[in-house]
Amino acid sequence: MTETNNVNDQKVVKKEKKLLPIFTNGIIKENQILIMMLGLCPVLGTTTSLEGGFGMGVLTMLVLVMSNVTISLIRKVVPDQVRIPSYILIIATEVTVIGLLTEAFAYELFRTLGTFIPLITVNCIIFGRAEAFASKNSVGHAALDGLGVGIGVILVLSIMGLFRELLGTGNITIGALLPLGLDNPLVARIIPEDYIIPFFTSSSGAFIVLAIMLAITTVVTQTRGAKK
Repeated sequence: MTETNNVNDQKVVKKEKKLLPIFTNGIIKENQILIMMLGLCPVLGTTTSLEGGFGMGVLTMLVLVMSNVTISLIRKVVPDQVRIPSYILIIATEVTVIGLLTEAFAYELFRTLGTFIPLITVNCIIFGRAEAFASKNSVGHAALDGLGVGIGVILVLSIMGLFRELLGTGNITIGALLPLGLDNPLVARIIPEDYIIPFFTSSSGAFIVLAIMLAITTVVTQTRGAKK
């Protein structure tokens, strides 16, 4: 009886070890933006503020999880000849649902993000995970992959939004775009107005911040590789 319990425990540990990389790879090791360089359009266009970047990241994560799960469910019944059109139709439908919900419950975020919400349909990250992972793995694994990749996207967009808003306006604003139930947005002045650099709220500023983040990621990755 004891030997049977030990075998079962070992199986559980092996399963947990297999699931953990699926979740964490998308956050760090295979971050779709900083490592794979995918989905850069919303990275540059929606990160003028912390809330804008975070909101776009959350919407992308929701679509990722939904599309991964759906595509994993139908992976064995969809013929290869119509696989790609089927994926596009599924992703477009789910983006439409997410867009309508955002318009209903977070209108300021919907208005600010504008066309970037429907553009999630053609985001390389969404389609890439559908083709490379969800279409070849179980529903649970696909959902975990979507969640991990989505968190990685949220982190990058939020960090970019934070620094661009902070350096470009000197403020950090909470509650202006996200439906947090506040009567008035919370605005914290961090950098005096004389020292702000409005350039960082422009498209060119987005490229600079992204380049800095990519440089830091490259240095960290190469340093860790050299140690191994």
